[in-house]
Amino acid sequence: MVIETSQRVKDKLALLNIFMQEHIYPNEGTYASELASAPERFTIPPIMEKLKRRAHEQGLWNLFLANSIKGPGLSNLEYAPFCEIMGRSLIAPEVFNCSAPDTGNMDVLDKYGTKEQKDQWLKPLMAGEIRSCFAMTEPGVASSDATNIACSIKREGDYYLVNGRKWWTSGALDKRCRLAIVMGKSNPEAESHHQQSMLLVPMDTPGLTVVRPLTVFGFDDAPHGHGEVDFINVKVPLANILLGEGRGFEIAQGRLGPGRIHHCMRSIGAAERALELMITRAGERTAFGSKLIDKGVIRQYIAQSRIEIDQARLLTLKAAQMMDAQGNKEARLEIAMIKVVAPNVALAVIDRAIQVHGAGGLSQDYFLAHAYAMQRALRLADGPDEVHMEAIAKSEIARQQAHSNKSS
Repeated sequence: MVIETSQRVKDKLALLNIFMQEHIYPNEGTYASELASAPERFTIPPIMEKLKRRAHEQGLWNLFLANSIKGPGLSNLEYAPFCEIMGRSLIAPEVFNCSAPDTGNMDVLDKYGTKEQKDQWLKPLMAGEIRSCFAMTEPGVASSDATNIACSIKREGDYYLVNGRKWWTSGALDKRCRLAIVMGKSNPEAESHHQQSMLLVPMDTPGLTVVRPLTVFGFDDAPHGHGEVDFINVKVPLANILLGEGRGFEIAQGRLGPGRIHHCMRSIGAAERALELMITRAGERTAFGSKLIDKGVIRQYIAQSRIEIDQARLLTLKAAQMMDAQGNKEARLEIAMIKVVAPNVALAVIDRAIQVHGAGGLSQDYFLAHAYAMQRALRLADGPDEVHMEAIAKSEIARQQAHSNKSS
């Protein structure tokens, strides 16, 4: 697959690579040590704000936004290598204001928000002055089916009252988080996909309580975190509705397409870094009379990893190209396919790298253990593998049946 890119994109990509080498990789340890020595666990390491200012100054900012007025005007296909490079580091996406869930929330506000909503929330998010969270998943229902969502949004005069419990609300524990976009059920009597609405809920609204942080295989992902959040008679003005009552499912579908492929782009970056670490480690270690890199099984690991990464990248680029040419809806199956493929490939490559690193690969001394936990979580985030596989299978069966009927 040949991808032609403009000189402007090539220059910016080169600038990003230089920034990663000079500022991101050398400061990963600084970030970790500042976080570990902070008086409170969910404290923002000072190095993060320094790196963000430097990235902003160099024009490496809001790269995901296709609108050239607000971002660099990159298409999904052009953004793919940028996102992949950022995925090589656990701290990089935030440095460039390209981290979830803010990217998805900014996209939602840009597409569906009123001028007042954009002025209040989108502008400071784009400037990196605040952060946000997205409250959709619930502990009491199977949230992979969004029609199950039970959080209540009830109109009371000039306000909505929100009641329910959410969890895996990523970013809710971040001290800079000022806004939650909340999906809940506003009209239980409507058709199943028009019962839900989305509200903009300021985090300091009375009745909103972050109950606890949740860990992912023991990682708390501080200072960002994943919160369990209570909404008890949370009173929100009618003006805080997004797009209108009953439009929540529609917004969610529009939000998840780009979010899913961005996750996949970052997964490929994580896999690439794991492969590099695997090769480096194998070249440094001697066991049973020879270097690990000279052993057949390790060479199998390396070859298989290269094959899988390139396959995943090609499918990601195909999905991105379809999104650009035909729209997110038409590319939904390609997005579903890569959402299954990319994290599974990343997991396989990272697992091999851990094996080559031995016990060290399980520790905090390397990128691998935390990256593995994040990729395993991604098989559930934005829809579990099984939901995407079901959608792909239904489409393939329908396509085959249509072909058979046409032939007969």
